[in-house]
Amino acid sequence: MYSLDEQEITITRALIRNPRRSDNRLGEENGIPVRTVSRKRARLEQGGMLRYFAEVDMSESGTGHFSCRHLYIIKFRIGVTEKALLEEVQNEPHVVTVFTRSIYESYVAEIDGHVALVMVVDGASDSDVLARVQEQIIPALRKRHGLDSIEDVQTIRLLSKVRKLRNYLPAVNMEGAMMKADWSIDSIFVA
Repeated sequence: MYSLDEQEITITRALIRNPRRSDNRLGEENGIPVRTVSRKRARLEQGGMLRYFAEVDMSESGTGHFSCRHLYIIKFRIGVTEKALLEEVQNEPHVVTVFTRSIYESYVAEIDGHVALVMVVDGASDSDVLARVQEQIIPALRKRHGLDSIEDVQTIRLLSKVRKLRNYLPAVNMEGAMMKADWSIDSIFVA
């Protein structure tokens, strides 16, 4: 476990607000020597504590490619392991697949002692999501883990995104690609 010091918390909060901010600007705005900012930022990045993602909005308000999103919970029979699911992801070819095209994000979970795959699936419509899951995703999982590997499937239609990555409230504190400049730095959670 690594505990962030006060300078690292300050740097991290500033990067949550604007991940494109330069080390020079971070140092100037927060009274931290530029070399210290650079060293601490590099250590946080190399240690995997600070990560950057680019998200393309493919919803109706963005590219318009997808208009609905469902949360799927696929519960596997006893015997399908977390390790097997993670190995499947690690061995996925480095090309665009049905998983890349359809799954916004996914998690391995545990339900009543069973391993489960929790996925947020995008589609052009409810029927498109259903088709992607039933015609492509589930057959691929059954091929890998066995025809009787899936015990239960549940789905929930997601309506509106409220919060992302703890600190981002798209309808409240985001403007364009960044957090609003007037959003209080004290409202940004870093532990």
